[in-house]
Amino acid sequence: MSSYRDFHFQKAPYILVEPPGPKARKLLELQKELESNAILYPRHIPLVPDEARGATIKDVDGNIYIDFFSGISVLNFGHSNPLILRKAIEQLQKITHTLDFPSIAREELAKRLISIAPGDLRDNAKVLFGGPTGSDAVEASIKLAKYITKRHIILSFEGSYHGQTTMALAVTSNRKYKEIYSPLGPEVHFAPYPYCYRCPFKLKYPDCDMRCFTYLEHILEDPGSGVPKPAAIIIEPIQGEGGIIVPPAGYLKKVEKLAKRHNVILIVDEIQSGMGRTGTWFACEYEGVNPDIITVGKSIGGIGLPLSAIIYRKELDSWIPGGHVGTFRGNVVAMAAGVEAIEFAEKTKLLSHVRKLGEQALKYLKDFAETSRCVGEVRGRGLMIGIEMVISKDTKEPATDMVKKIQTKCFKRGVIVWKAGRYSNVIRLLPPLVITEELLQKGLEILIETIKEVEREVH
Repeated sequence: MSSYRDFHFQKAPYILVEPPGPKARKLLELQKELESNAILYPRHIPLVPDEARGATIKDVDGNIYIDFFSGISVLNFGHSNPLILRKAIEQLQKITHTLDFPSIAREELAKRLISIAPGDLRDNAKVLFGGPTGSDAVEASIKLAKYITKRHIILSFEGSYHGQTTMALAVTSNRKYKEIYSPLGPEVHFAPYPYCYRCPFKLKYPDCDMRCFTYLEHILEDPGSGVPKPAAIIIEPIQGEGGIIVPPAGYLKKVEKLAKRHNVILIVDEIQSGMGRTGTWFACEYEGVNPDIITVGKSIGGIGLPLSAIIYRKELDSWIPGGHVGTFRGNVVAMAAGVEAIEFAEKTKLLSHVRKLGEQALKYLKDFAETSRCVGEVRGRGLMIGIEMVISKDTKEPATDMVKKIQTKCFKRGVIVWKAGRYSNVIRLLPPLVITEELLQKGLEILIETIKEVEREVH
């Protein structure tokens, strides 16, 4: 079972007609006519999916792609995972929506989430299920922190991404998402995230003595910092949209201790990095961090079904009934699928599979980076990997246009990759965790050949 070979289309990648093919073009034009101008993804990857299995996607013209995208970590357990799908169908035939009335699937998923929670939360937590998106989990976590502390300020980090609803957008740092909508909500202050490749202090790790943390400490402890005592610090253990930024060892633990010292709630956002993505259930486990609250979403619905939640320390459960409500907190089909996903991962030793493949992929890409003109840095954990592209390694000038070309050429060759980073110059790899070693290697080889080709065009 651990090879996961039978989960995928066996003939991948397979390009029957140059994408987008005639059927795809027709539907893309229809979408343009009927849907909002806000549509984003098809503008970069003109994909029209028809069917998907494991880590492979077939489009309406019969082309088959290797998926290095997973709907941005929504399909961790694979497209149409047959074991999880069976449980979802069984539940679908019984009842689909229950508000927050108890059910077998609901209470089992709450129990399983608490049993896999990181640090001190494990077996000592409560769960609040939220609406369909991770943004709702972020909103709930901030509301709970403010309710408990009776404070209103939130500390977030440069390069962060936490969602698109008002409060989630307020604690997101990227100007392109929020500029036109400001002001968004209560006061939010941003500290530098330890993005060592582009250190905001122009220092080199480890000689920097973690200046980013020293600055965060200054914000909380210097009466002249201009920042009132916050209700919470919200942090991604690995920044996803920010460019797969992995903080140096010890940083997250320092943040935890600082928060506890000042009685500030620590919210760890695991929406993209959680549910096995990095080879542990949650990315903060690598640093032994004990969050007060974690946000989860994306893959907790098992096979892409919408659901989010927060998991928080029992002693923080001071909300009154109705403290946070929502119609779609009762997606019991997603809950049944979520239970089966956790059981599937445990039975098939999925986390060790992810660690093994992640180590192989990182080594392969880092070896290539040493000879590449334009790969500035390769970083990540497990199957959450970023390749930062630059025009020149000397200047580190972001190669945004190169990434666009790489993305397009990879698509035409049957590999779907997405981008990330403050300058959209990071190739983000988030394949379904059930991908086989063979499929992963095929996809990486195509990616590297494509990078080499685009490098030759630029230089």
